[in-house]
Amino acid sequence: MDVSSFKDEQQISGELKCVDCGALLKFSPNDHELVCNYCGAHNPITSSNEKIDAEEINYLNFLQQKIKTAETKTLNTVQCNNCGAVTTFNPTLTSDNCAFCASPLVIKNGSTSTVIQPKYVLPFSIDDKTAHKIFNDWIKSRWFAPNDLKKYATINEKLKGIYMPYWTFDSQATTTYIGARGEYYYEGEGKERKQKTRWFATQGTVNNTFDDVCVLASRSLPNDTTRELEPWDLQNLKAYNEAYISGFQTECYQVDVQNGFEEAKSVMQENIEQTVKMHIGGDVQQIQKMHITHNDVTFKHILLPIWISVYRYNNKPYRFIINGSTGEIQGQRPYSIFKILFAILTAVAIIWMVFISN
Repeated sequence: MDVSSFKDEQQISGELKCVDCGALLKFSPNDHELVCNYCGAHNPITSSNEKIDAEEINYLNFLQQKIKTAETKTLNTVQCNNCGAVTTFNPTLTSDNCAFCASPLVIKNGSTSTVIQPKYVLPFSIDDKTAHKIFNDWIKSRWFAPNDLKKYATINEKLKGIYMPYWTFDSQATTTYIGARGEYYYEGEGKERKQKTRWFATQGTVNNTFDDVCVLASRSLPNDTTRELEPWDLQNLKAYNEAYISGFQTECYQVDVQNGFEEAKSVMQENIEQTVKMHIGGDVQQIQKMHITHNDVTFKHILLPIWISVYRYNNKPYRFIINGSTGEIQGQRPYSIFKILFAILTAVAIIWMVFISN
């Protein structure tokens, strides 16, 4: 597909053009307005300060009736041949690197993707300048990182702002269980005293209420990493508006709502097991069987903001992610074997000196 076809003026919403010069506007996290990079004009976003009461969609009704009629939108996307990430891209670029693995993207192979349109978006509240400072401070604080990493990463980091697709799920869970309660008792005296456990069979029913369990609707980032970015500031969700997206990339969802709910149930089960153990009581617990029923399941399809940098050190990629709303960070880095060995030897030397001094 010819990249120039993406530049069709009809694809640019009128509300994203500067009222003063007609240039394409970009969302400013600091101002929560659209700002023109050419003339500096600020263009307010209609109803940007209004609080919304986010609508929850009934999960079963959606699967049975609405999934075929859900509102969709068409995006200009490019897929990374290395990691498979599918993201939107700037049509004015002739080359770019994947935000998730730093591999070169073949922009000329860009295509269009039709996706279910998100209902809500959490706008960026951290701008690129602040994100760069967070990144540089984090790099400088890694004592066990190689010395040249700090200089290398500071010079070469490229932070990208991306909206990631998420599902959020609500559920009323009822769980029946069969298990055993263990209570400690002791036999013997003094040094012969031993702890033993007396077991009692038990069963029961517990209830859990889940609200906004977040599931990443993409395979481009590992779930264990993105969960460390939580909690998300979902109280400040806005109704989906292209104005908040302008100037940023968007990752297309790769996990549909059904598979998303299966992942959500795995997250919920961890909490349910804790509730069951508390209900069993005693000193130690065994869960032998559980039957979980999810009722009144609802969901939302939303976009959440992250800043991401993938830098290479000795030809190996390392990923750094910032929650674009709260500033929570998760990062990967190389380790210096020499620094680790020095620390171990220093610790051994200190222990030896303490030992011989006594």
